[in-house]
Amino acid sequence: MNTSTDRVWIQVRSQKERLPALYGEIDFQAVPERFTDDPALSITPRPVFCGPAPTAEQIELVRAYTMMGDVVADAYAALMPEHGFRGLIRMLEDACARGVASVRDAPPELVAFLRDMERTPAWVDMKLVREGARLERNSAANIAPIAIRGTFVATFLNKYAALPMALTGQLSSGAAARRVKETASFFTTTVLPGALNRYGAGFRAAAMVRLMHSMVRFNALRRSDAWDSRIYGVPIPQVDQMPAGLIPVVIMASRALEQGRTSFTPEERARVEFSRYRCFLLGLPEDLLADTPERIVQIMAARNTTLREAFDDEICGELIRGTLSAYLGPDESLRSRLHDDLEKRFSRVFFVRTFLQGDYRRAAAMGIETTPADLAAYAAVAGAAMGNLTAYRAAMRTPVLRALADRVLVMRLQQQLKRYGQAEYASDHASYRSGGTAAA
Repeated sequence: MNTSTDRVWIQVRSQKERLPALYGEIDFQAVPERFTDDPALSITPRPVFCGPAPTAEQIELVRAYTMMGDVVADAYAALMPEHGFRGLIRMLEDACARGVASVRDAPPELVAFLRDMERTPAWVDMKLVREGARLERNSAANIAPIAIRGTFVATFLNKYAALPMALTGQLSSGAAARRVKETASFFTTTVLPGALNRYGAGFRAAAMVRLMHSMVRFNALRRSDAWDSRIYGVPIPQVDQMPAGLIPVVIMASRALEQGRTSFTPEERARVEFSRYRCFLLGLPEDLLADTPERIVQIMAARNTTLREAFDDEICGELIRGTLSAYLGPDESLRSRLHDDLEKRFSRVFFVRTFLQGDYRRAAAMGIETTPADLAAYAAVAGAAMGNLTAYRAAMRTPVLRALADRVLVMRLQQQLKRYGQAEYASDHASYRSGGTAAA
């Protein structure tokens, strides 16, 4: 093992000493069932993205980070018995809005949490981050609103990655709708102008998402008898946060490699920098935030070829069906209902085509039926979205139209946030399932 992986393993094992209340009973020497060194047993037995296979060092890094939570955020979440989950949220909101010094009797854990987010890594170029956010506003306004539901359910295809959500009691369509809206709200907020600055709305949203993940870890490890670390490892490990934050970057990197390029264009470079910094704010370590096309594809391949394939209908199927059937409209008006129906139809087909490789028979076995009307809706919505995306891209590259196009996109994104409503980013222990699940 080299110096880099040695360092990571020291950090992983230190969780037991630093947070014994959470991690004291976990055997960090053992390899959990979820991790496999046989790609044939993984979620991607064959390469999905163009590029070289992951190295032995990258595989070892993924194995280590499979057992890594978020020490500073976990320590703050562990104060729930003392302050309550609402109390922790309130203090974190105040610290994000006015600085940690404004919080009376701020716990040291809150100070450490904010200090960790406030530090700017040496590799970050904030000018590029701002440019990347500007470029991302186009897809956030034109693609994300129709793809967020279908993309969100992709995380539920594997029982090892999906179990934390199932344990929170989020199986109903109402709870699923709230989680989809919170996810959409987070990604939309982060691309707004200045959102990732220290006192920006995106910084606050990242802090809240990070705390929510730590609350899930705390409740899964302390308050649910369904969690078995010998099988599942650590709840929401660092490697399971990679897909949501980095999939667009991985696709971009794979496309570059297919074109014979080993580096990004200036626009791609800005989008990569933006995604890396947003993931950093969410707590992802630099080891998982590669910056070249080859290394980006390799590290994601290392994660996907070591996550054991397993689909449990009680866990995965319920989450998928609940999410795809959830009503996401802001009200019950005819316009909202029609929009929701069209988006649901699109999402069903998008999910099957993108994450089930077009296997409609497999989707039907999961309880996801698609009809000719769904296919027609998918074609119409996708065509309209791509037309808008292309038109805005052309406008943003035209000097006389660039500023106007960006203002219009910002306005549309702000309207989307109103539709999503106020995000709570909370995980209440009272809703947790204990026992009685197939997972247990």
